[in-house]
Amino acid sequence: MSAFHVYDTTLRDGAQQEGLNLSVADKLTIAGFLDDLGVGYIEGGWPGANPKDTEFFRRAAAGELRMQNAVLAAFGSTRRANAVAADDPQVRALIDARAPVVTIVAKSHIRHVHEALHTTADENLAMVQDTVETLVREGRRVFVDAEHFFDGYLADPAYAVDVIRAASEAGAEVVALCDTNGGMLPSQVSDVVAKVFDATDVGLGIHCHNDTGCAVANSVAAVQAGAMHVQGTVNGYGERTGNADLITVASNVQLKLGREVIDPDRLRNALHLSHAISEVTNIAPYGRQPYVGASAFAHKAGLHASALRVDPDLYQHIDPALVGNSMRTLVSDMAGRASIELKGKELGYDLTDRPELLARVVERVKGMEQDGWTFDAADASFELLLVEEVDGARPRYFETESWRCITDSFSEDSPALAEATVKLTAAGERQVATGEGNGPVNALDHALRKALSATYPDLAGFELIDFRVRILDATQGTDATTRVLIETTDGERIWSTIGVAPNMVHASWIALTDSFTYGLMKRGIEPQSAG
Repeated sequence: MSAFHVYDTTLRDGAQQEGLNLSVADKLTIAGFLDDLGVGYIEGGWPGANPKDTEFFRRAAAGELRMQNAVLAAFGSTRRANAVAADDPQVRALIDARAPVVTIVAKSHIRHVHEALHTTADENLAMVQDTVETLVREGRRVFVDAEHFFDGYLADPAYAVDVIRAASEAGAEVVALCDTNGGMLPSQVSDVVAKVFDATDVGLGIHCHNDTGCAVANSVAAVQAGAMHVQGTVNGYGERTGNADLITVASNVQLKLGREVIDPDRLRNALHLSHAISEVTNIAPYGRQPYVGASAFAHKAGLHASALRVDPDLYQHIDPALVGNSMRTLVSDMAGRASIELKGKELGYDLTDRPELLARVVERVKGMEQDGWTFDAADASFELLLVEEVDGARPRYFETESWRCITDSFSEDSPALAEATVKLTAAGERQVATGEGNGPVNALDHALRKALSATYPDLAGFELIDFRVRILDATQGTDATTRVLIETTDGERIWSTIGVAPNMVHASWIALTDSFTYGLMKRGIEPQSAG
């Protein structure tokens, strides 16, 4: 078969990840994102197995899911042993789901046939054949997931291949070979797929779990050995250690093997769609995820920066724009002038012919890092530092007179509540504001917003989305220096700021005021006279 299948199972296999719980509305939203990404098939779930998946397919059939690229697939199993597929309620639920494609899971490991299904080898083959034939008669395209295939092939290769032939002869278009336990290595997968490819005439697929950390490598090895159908989940979601990350697999097949499996224009949205799906699942994006992670094309070493300044390809395996990502230069104590120059260019500052300024910034960064500051995760704070050096001062939206924070708890069982008071001057007016919160930083945030809201109404759109604290010198105990990182969004961009101080609340205040200053600056808000 010449057509290559990119088959997503985020909504079914990915949803089995510990702590991941998708509503029907979530599943419909994610399906829309997957369609935008350009995958060929979206496995929506198991209709008849649980009410949520049944409802998903009902709403999809009613027109709530309108896909332009992908084909919807329903997942289920073969009929029960010693029964008739046409009369099996679970098979009927697959037909009633009205999905154009049905993927059924079938046992291909003889031990599982005996010990899990409690039936014979011949009856299992009859179950596969009867179920596929019934679904084909009902007008469905049928794919078969050969569960535990690789372990089954190692135990009894002849029987494992017999399962594939039974599915093929009954009308299945594809049989996906499943590394269900995730225990295979690429050489094993490549060897088995090549042998099965030569021994059968059905389209072969691959479905890998990541228990050895090889799910992506195993999937690519299978494609190189003849598989034309690859299954996976966005961001590698799945139970235990997850499934093959479908974005990584598709990018490897397309950008490394030279086989166009996703429209290149859609692949350029990979980062955006990966993060959009993370928002729905409420699982933070993994910064070091291949291709679409925030750190995938981030460079820290000064030696790398020197080479990147000459040619970005010297330290990057692809153009990041092909997957919607971009190169980032990290500023740290490893930074040299080339790193600062590249970072400045990234932020919109041309420092090419300013050696004295570059030297000054490098020395300032290295000195601050000695005191616990780090800018590789706080681009916004670094840009404010750069503005100070380039322009002589950062924008001053207000002048702080004082701030204080009190935390009260009236009993051991009652929650502690914080109250903060901020005194400052903005637009020539002295402001005194008090805020309450479930912690001192939350209270300071509320108080600062109250004090500035009349002068800078844009602050209402700023939201703190992450707050991290690190103790820098654990040997000093409660007297140690504290580093705070704050992540903020205005709905259009996300930025990170840093504060370092012996006091955690003081460090938080530094990061918080940096965050507000940077956000207003990037929105083009002019500072009102502070004093």
